[in-house]
Amino acid sequence: MTVEVALSVMAGAGVEHLLLCDADDTRTGSVTRAELVVHRGSSAYTDRVRLRDVLGRPTPMVGTPSFLL
Repeated sequence: MTVEVALSVMAGAGVEHLLLCDADDTRTGSVTRAELVVHRGSSAYTDRVRLRDVLGRPTPMVGTPSFLL
């Protein structure tokens, strides 16, 4: 699932977080709408970025100089 699709699903369902599962329906984590919005605002973001690409990475802080990331 892409970040854009996840944000759309979250907005449509009126939820602030998604529980993430693997192919065996084992919970692997969760992600919040706020975390995804921060990733969407980063310079490396494209509309093809998938949730698995952003999970496990540190969430960049808004306004943090790139040399600190």
